[in-house]
Amino acid sequence: MTIQDPVATPKAGGLLGRLARSRPTRPGEIYGVPGQGNTLWLSAVSIALFFFVWWLVTAMGWVKPLFVPSPLTIVEKFVSVWQTGYTGTPFLEHVAISTARVFGAFLLACAIGLPLGLAMGMSPVMRGLFDPPIEFYRPIPPLAYLPLMIIWFGIGETSKILLIFLSVFAPVVLGARSGVKSAAIEQIHAAYSFGATRWQVMRHVIMPSAMPEILTSMRIGIGFGWTTLVAAEMVAATKGLGYMVLSASQFLQTPVVIMGIFVIACIAFAFDLLMRFVERRLVPWKGRM
Repeated sequence: MTIQDPVATPKAGGLLGRLARSRPTRPGEIYGVPGQGNTLWLSAVSIALFFFVWWLVTAMGWVKPLFVPSPLTIVEKFVSVWQTGYTGTPFLEHVAISTARVFGAFLLACAIGLPLGLAMGMSPVMRGLFDPPIEFYRPIPPLAYLPLMIIWFGIGETSKILLIFLSVFAPVVLGARSGVKSAAIEQIHAAYSFGATRWQVMRHVIMPSAMPEILTSMRIGIGFGWTTLVAAEMVAATKGLGYMVLSASQFLQTPVVIMGIFVIACIAFAFDLLMRFVERRLVPWKGRM
C-alpha cells in the first residue's frame, strides 16, 4: 500500500490542495485586486466625481470662466462648432484630417518598425546597427527636431506626418524587439529539433510570445502620436484638431481649447479600447500565465 502525503496531494485537502482549488484565474486577484465589474464602477465614480468638482468650482465662481469654463459651456461650444464649424471648416473635417495624419503615421511606423524590431530581437548585427540611433533620438521631444523637419521637408503634409511617425516609431520598434526576448530559448530549440524551419519558428514560437508586448507597444505608440499631433499642426496648418486648439488659444477661446482636448482624448481612448479588444482576441493568454 502506498502512503500519500496529505500536504502534497491536492485531493487530500492539504495546503497544496486548498491552493489548487482556490487558485485565482487572474494574477491580480492574488493581491485582492477588484474584478472587472468593480473597476468599471470605480471608473464611473471617479469620472462623475471629476465632473462634479469641475461643475462646483465653476458654479461657485472660485475660478474665472476665462481660465476654466463650466462643463455646460464646453457642451454648448461643442454643439456650436459641430453645427457651424471652426474657421470656415466643418468640425468633422478637422477630425478627419487629424485622424488621417495620426493613423497614417501610425500605420507607416508599424509597417517599418515591427519587422525591424523583430529583426533586431533575432539578430545581434541588426541590433548593433539600429539600436544606437533609435535610442539616441527616442528621448528627444518632438518640438526639438520640429525645425529640422521644416528645413528638410518644408511646411507641407510630409513634415507633419514624419514628425508623428518618429514619435510612434521608437516605441513600436523597441516593443517588438523586447517581445522577441519573451520567447523561451527551450521552445525555440525544441522546435528546431523537430525539424521546424526558421519561418515556422518565427510564426509558431516567437510571434505568439512577442504579440503581447507588440500590441502594448502599439498602444503606447499611438498615444505618443496623438500627443505629437498638436506640435505637428503648428507647422502652417489650417485644418485639424491641433490647429483648432492652437488657434483658439491665441484668441483666449478657452472653451474651444478644452473641447478640442476632450475630442482628441476621446478618439485616442476609443482606439485604446479597440486595441484592448484585439488583445483579448489575439492573445487571450496574456495576464493568465
